[in-house]
Amino acid sequence: MPKDYPRSDRLASQIQRELADLVRNSLKDPRLCSPSILEVRVSKDISQAKVYFSVLNPDDAEQSLHALKRASGYLQREIGKVLKSRITPKLVFIYDDSDIRGRTMSELIDSAIARDNSKSGD
Repeated sequence: MPKDYPRSDRLASQIQRELADLVRNSLKDPRLCSPSILEVRVSKDISQAKVYFSVLNPDDAEQSLHALKRASGYLQREIGKVLKSRITPKLVFIYDDSDIRGRTMSELIDSAIARDNSKSGD
């Protein structure tokens, strides 16, 4: 009987909560510009966890990525202490700019609608 909520999904949500707390409270790297942990995807064999994050200022993304990669060993060790699992997944950080692209697309659509409305009003 298949489970409705696989183990990898349960681990992903727990890792996301723990990472958000660790990044906010434990990391003191000045290159970190308050990253938000958006999503964690754990592979089926639990060997790897892809961590998608975002930052407020897109210019700070590269610095935050380097800082998170540098701290990945520490973060993985701290998560391993909490997980109570034999295997702790390797953390792979990925910058996710979908919210920024979404805002840009929304602004483009709004400006096109405003331009169409001003043309139809003439």
